[in-house]
Amino acid sequence: MNHKNSLEAFRHKAGHYGDVLHERWLSTPGWQRWMLYVALIIGALLLPSESIGSFMSPYTDWASILFFPIGTYVVLAIGLNVVVGQAGLLDLGYVAFYAVGGYSMALLGTRLGWNFWLILVVGIAICALSGITLGGPTLRLRGDYLAIVTLGFGEIIRITARNTDAIGGPNGIRGIPHPPSWGEGFELFGVKVFKYGVLDPRPYYYLLVALAVIVIILVKRWEKSRVGRAWAAIREDEDAAEVMGVPTFRFKMLAFAIGASIGGTMGVLWASKVISINPNDFQFLLSATILAAVVMGGAGNLPGVMLGAFVVAWLPERFRGLQEYRMLIFGAVLVALMIFRPQGLLPSRQRKAELQEGSGGMGTLGAEVPGPESRGEEVASK
Repeated sequence: MNHKNSLEAFRHKAGHYGDVLHERWLSTPGWQRWMLYVALIIGALLLPSESIGSFMSPYTDWASILFFPIGTYVVLAIGLNVVVGQAGLLDLGYVAFYAVGGYSMALLGTRLGWNFWLILVVGIAICALSGITLGGPTLRLRGDYLAIVTLGFGEIIRITARNTDAIGGPNGIRGIPHPPSWGEGFELFGVKVFKYGVLDPRPYYYLLVALAVIVIILVKRWEKSRVGRAWAAIREDEDAAEVMGVPTFRFKMLAFAIGASIGGTMGVLWASKVISINPNDFQFLLSATILAAVVMGGAGNLPGVMLGAFVVAWLPERFRGLQEYRMLIFGAVLVALMIFRPQGLLPSRQRKAELQEGSGGMGTLGAEVPGPESRGEEVASK
């Protein structure tokens, strides 16, 4: 009992400090916030430094894992957070949109010789259409049923790619073109930023940072708009939202289309860097990993989701020297985080309230998961 009380006290204290920091952030002048944002972007640009890599990734090339898996997971988690964290729709097939983006880059680049930037625009449109195609017949389902359908969609995409010889079959597609280099480019921290090749991953990482900044700005704008309020209403109680006049189906379709577009964008960029893809690159495990990052970081809170993706991607690489034991340590860290921080590393205040009310912090997705307060009320009633 004492151990349980101390655990609850730790959670309460951590939540209190989080609320204090949140209140101070809300009262911070706008120019100070922008200074922090600029500092964070500069910090992200400095991350490939070898002095940082010697600690963060002593066993593998730090610049390479900054692009994949770390940067890739962060962008994918931002996209999945729109669907899961903001709209409350459980998507277990998110890797399908990543695959559609990758194959769009591969096919249009190798067969038609299109420019990377044109393929990026077309790939976003194709992935948005894929999200609408999936959402049209399935978004009237909820909870477990929706999760099963999206899981099936992800496997259909992978198996279709494996069995279709016209798009490479099980061997995939090779010779995918890189983004076009702009002359010799200008140097940033000793890196030719616009010189894309095979050996140096840093120009791709800088392109990913620019992409992530654009995606974050757009997602935050949507979150604070009428669209974001509609997603929050759907997540908390879809029936009540519909009664109040929210066109729930249309906004769920929009969430799927936006999430698919972000996943497809990352797929295009990733394929242009690796120059070779095959269906085995798009396993269900990737969808599960990104979902774990969203939940562990704090579904619905963008900084938390990004932190969760970073931790999920970085920990296995940091402990690579332990060989087969590294995944055991990684799993133990995830279990410990879920015990001590069930609401996530950096949860949104709204999700914390939902968790305490017994909805599991994810709207109707966690309706059967009792929160701390609901457990106490249940015990008292008995």
